[in-house]
Amino acid sequence: MKDKPIIIIAGEPYSIFFEIFFKTFKKKIFKNLRNPVILICSKKLLCSQMIKLKYDFKINEIIFSNINKIKINNKKINILNVNFKFDKTFDKISSKSNKYINDCCDLAFKLIKKNGTKALINGPISKKFFLKKKFPGMTEYFAAKTKRINKEAMLIYNGKLAVSPLTTHLPLKNVVKNISKKKIVIQAKIIDQFYKKYLKKKPKIAVSALNPHCETLNKFSEENNILSPAIRKLKKDGVKIYGPYAADTLFLKNNLMFYDVIIGMYHDQVLTPIKTLYGFNAINITLGLPFIRITPDHGPNNQMIGKNLSSPASLIEAVNFIKKIK
Repeated sequence: MKDKPIIIIAGEPYSIFFEIFFKTFKKKIFKNLRNPVILICSKKLLCSQMIKLKYDFKINEIIFSNINKIKINNKKINILNVNFKFDKTFDKISSKSNKYINDCCDLAFKLIKKNGTKALINGPISKKFFLKKKFPGMTEYFAAKTKRINKEAMLIYNGKLAVSPLTTHLPLKNVVKNISKKKIVIQAKIIDQFYKKYLKKKPKIAVSALNPHCETLNKFSEENNILSPAIRKLKKDGVKIYGPYAADTLFLKNNLMFYDVIIGMYHDQVLTPIKTLYGFNAINITLGLPFIRITPDHGPNNQMIGKNLSSPASLIEAVNFIKKIK
């Protein structure tokens, strides 16, 4: 295998991921990629769901120890198998799949150590069962696995716009105490470096205020005491950054045309508007890791499993993004 692989971790076995993978494969999205696509999952479960969903693709099972001795193309579904015991092809999500998911991730890291990776895509997981409050989300899970805690950033990317929440999967009551000048500076610089390295452009970044209309009745204003000083510091360091701006008007059409990225203070402040604008035509990228990690911007959606009604749009966006980067 000459080229670095694109590694896909299937994630939660009882999610819609196999379905959207089949739909993406059927569209021949992978076929013209130079880099081999390797799916890490249970071969038995994948084949079982393939039959139930009435797809028919050829499988190429790869033995890890032989991976550098063989030629791999994307005409077949290339699999590194991870064993998973199951009774039902489609079932409810539970903690029974935790070891399987962790084994898939460990095998992915082992492959990255051996061959590197063009990018890693992971299918959705259940935060409730897999993360068990150890991490707010998979962004932080991958940061911990790669020893990059507090050096990572979440970027929800669409070709027209990207957003980045300063705090990720936190209750609103915990947001304010997790906002700091240092955190804003680090996150904006990670975004700036990512765009310059992979997208060959210097991004224009807007910062959303925390409080309505950038105002507060309290003596202490986060906009005046935290956000504005951070923005001034970043401007001195050469980052094209602007704000803080009132969140209720920042996403108006006439404003969006000026910016590549909007940094928000909390998750729903920026994810709600970008999903309203673009639906699931966006991807979740973790910045600051030793490799690019991408996930389709949706959860396991267990209630839709087996119905064959889920859209592959976000996974297709992920693959198309990988095609862009050098």
